[in-house]
Amino acid sequence: MSDLFSQSNLLTTDTEFVSQTENEQFLRFLLNSNTKVMLPIKQITEVLKIQFGQIVPISQMPSWVMGVYNWRGDILWMVDLGHLLGFDSWHQQGINYSNYTAIVLSPNKEKNKTKINNIEQNIHLGLVVSRVEDIELCDTATIQSPPRSTVTLQLAPFLRGYWLKPENDMILILDGQAIITAMPKTWTS
Repeated sequence: MSDLFSQSNLLTTDTEFVSQTENEQFLRFLLNSNTKVMLPIKQITEVLKIQFGQIVPISQMPSWVMGVYNWRGDILWMVDLGHLLGFDSWHQQGINYSNYTAIVLSPNKEKNKTKINNIEQNIHLGLVVSRVEDIELCDTATIQSPPRSTVTLQLAPFLRGYWLKPENDMILILDGQAIITAMPKTWTS
């Protein structure tokens, strides 16, 4: 009987050890031809293809706010993510596509509700990127702080860290909530 009890304790200990290692799924995408970035899948609702001209510009917004898009009957604010993070804007990259690739960011989908006119609403934001590549499974314990020399002041507030793939490929990991927080206060009104 005591052997059975000992084995039971070993199983509990092994289970606790396994739960300390947390894997998380990330969507990997490109901001420009050589900047790979990831966002947690749990903060993303979907990936869209949007034709040019379907984003309506809004005046008096920062240059990285491209405008609004009709998404499922709701207004989706569209952001040039690369430009927000301090890289060249979408138009300066000289990319010649017939449409935009946008990631619908919804950080903490079930928890991230805000009150707008006394009505709780989920916050969604469209992030225009160069190209969506793949889904990565990453051990969160391997996410590292980037060297200070490689991080600009514009990028730092949005950076959760970086992940070094086995092929020594460095991928920046962004914080979706920080991106939402950067939006102008007038975007919800």
